[in-house]
Amino acid sequence: MSANRPAILVVEDESLVRMSTVSILEDGGYDVVEAANAQQALAKLESRPDVGTLFTDINMPGSMDGCALAYAVIALRPDVRLLITSGRGVPDEGACPAESTFVPKPYTAERLLMTLEQVRQ
Repeated sequence: MSANRPAILVVEDESLVRMSTVSILEDGGYDVVEAANAQQALAKLESRPDVGTLFTDINMPGSMDGCALAYAVIALRPDVRLLITSGRGVPDEGACPAESTFVPKPYTAERLLMTLEQVRQ
C-alpha cells in the first residue's frame, strides 16, 4: 500500500494476462491489488479501502462474472471507478453498469493507461 500511488484492483483469471496488466499499471504509477475471481476481488476490496478503481475481465469462472462483480462493487463502494474488459466483444447494454468504461482486449499499455486516466478525472 502506497499513500502516493493510486490503488487499482485488477481481476483477471488468466495469470499471464493478469501479470502483464499488473506490470503495465505498476509501470504507470499505480499500486496494484490482484484477484483471480470475483470472490477474491470482493474480499480484497473490503480489506483495501484505498482502492479507487476496479479493472475486471467480464469472463471469469465462478458464480459471478465481471459485470456482476461491477454491480456488487457499486453497491458496496459507489466511489470506485469501473473499467471492464473482454476479448469477446462489447457487452450488451445493461449487462454491465452504465458507470463502467469498456476497454476491449487486446489492449496496449498506452491505451489502458490513457483510459484509466480519463476515468479517474
